[in-house]
Amino acid sequence: MLVVESLINWGNTILWSYVLIALLVGLGIYFTFRTKFVQVTNLREMFRLMKDSPTTSNGKTQVSSFGAFCISAASRIGTGNLAGVAIAITLGGPGAVFWMWIVAIFGAALSFIESTLAQVYKVKDTSGFKGGPAYYMEKAIGARWMGVLFALLITFCFGLAFNSVQANTITVAFEEAFGTNRLIIGIGLTILTGFVIFGGVKRIAKVSQVIVPVMAICYLILVAYIVILNIGEIPRVMGLIVSSAFGLNEAVAGGIGAAIMNGVKRGLFSNEAGMGSAPVAAATADVSHPAKQGFVQTLGVFVDTLLICSATAFIILLSGIAGEGMGGIQLTQSALASHVGPWASIFVAIAILLFCFSSIIGNYYYGESNIGYIKENKAAIFVFRLAVLGMILLGSVSSLSMVWNLADLFMALMAITNLIALAFIGKIAIAVLKDYLKQKKEGRDPVFYASNIKGLKNVECWKEEEVEKRKEA
Repeated sequence: MLVVESLINWGNTILWSYVLIALLVGLGIYFTFRTKFVQVTNLREMFRLMKDSPTTSNGKTQVSSFGAFCISAASRIGTGNLAGVAIAITLGGPGAVFWMWIVAIFGAALSFIESTLAQVYKVKDTSGFKGGPAYYMEKAIGARWMGVLFALLITFCFGLAFNSVQANTITVAFEEAFGTNRLIIGIGLTILTGFVIFGGVKRIAKVSQVIVPVMAICYLILVAYIVILNIGEIPRVMGLIVSSAFGLNEAVAGGIGAAIMNGVKRGLFSNEAGMGSAPVAAATADVSHPAKQGFVQTLGVFVDTLLICSATAFIILLSGIAGEGMGGIQLTQSALASHVGPWASIFVAIAILLFCFSSIIGNYYYGESNIGYIKENKAAIFVFRLAVLGMILLGSVSSLSMVWNLADLFMALMAITNLIALAFIGKIAIAVLKDYLKQKKEGRDPVFYASNIKGLKNVECWKEEEVEKRKEA
């Protein structure tokens, strides 16, 4: 077992420290310039599109842009926003927060590219649409083997390993706050998850649409309250973050190298931009143009990192207790308690429940969708659902350090596979963006047809007859 753990740790060191970060940052910068800073120049459009209503087909209401946004946000927002930020500050100093922001800004361009591609190459299923990296790898590159590899990696990472970690976080937080038996909480969590995942993607979207905004707003309101109470300290904290980011405050930050490395790693882990997970949710939306969902999903990166992660960072740095031998969720709990009192432990436990349960929902859907890509088989989906519930129950009572490391390794492999694909076919998303902006400039509500892009092949849902059929419905 020790040999296996050593190999996993070695693989994580190589992939996360060198290969993955170089690909993510390099391609993020490349697509930012190729799209003329799409993630910055179209912010107003992103918010406007969140209000688009879903269409109705065959008497069934399809998943809206906001619904698809919430599915992906449900997976993004979780332990990384509360515990991950604390770890980044512990290991990389306050400067790590600055590099998390940088990664989010450039990573948002990757999110636009991958989510737009997911829309272009989505396919119809019995309840609406589905798609993601596996689909565009097969249809745009012609490499089904690559799609199958990605589908297996994301199913294992998100559907099983990550869900067990989320469950573990919930039960540990409740044990600390209330002294509750972890097995009892785990059984309740398993039953609740079973009710949601056996209800299908529509129920996943509905549950996410309630949980995600509520949990984010409550958390941000508390942070706003703390910031207002400490408004005089904000310039100092901002100065500390920036100076530490460039190694100007090494006594606190541990040097520029530690700040960059931990900020990049935790930023990518939290917002998942370029990882290939959010496009699976993006493909479910029924929109008139693929770029619309690209815009909406790009906004999700900003919400996750620039809002939620920054909120946690401010709570910690304003408390002044960072670096006192604590890390992870313990540091976040202690920092919050220093601001608002001992009830913070209970608040964090409830926040963790909401954040992590929504992540479990989103993670499950990523696995289900990709199993369907490999082979449409109801029995396989049923077995997968049982496996998910089993891993949630197991994770609730286990110590999962090795599962975390294994999940990180598979997540790195998954992201590298997706980024290689984006490097080859990202130009298609850029062409789709140009088509959207051209129609907007002409004063139209953009509608996409496959024929709009010269040479676009293997597209199922954007043929003229299919688009007109949806418009009439």
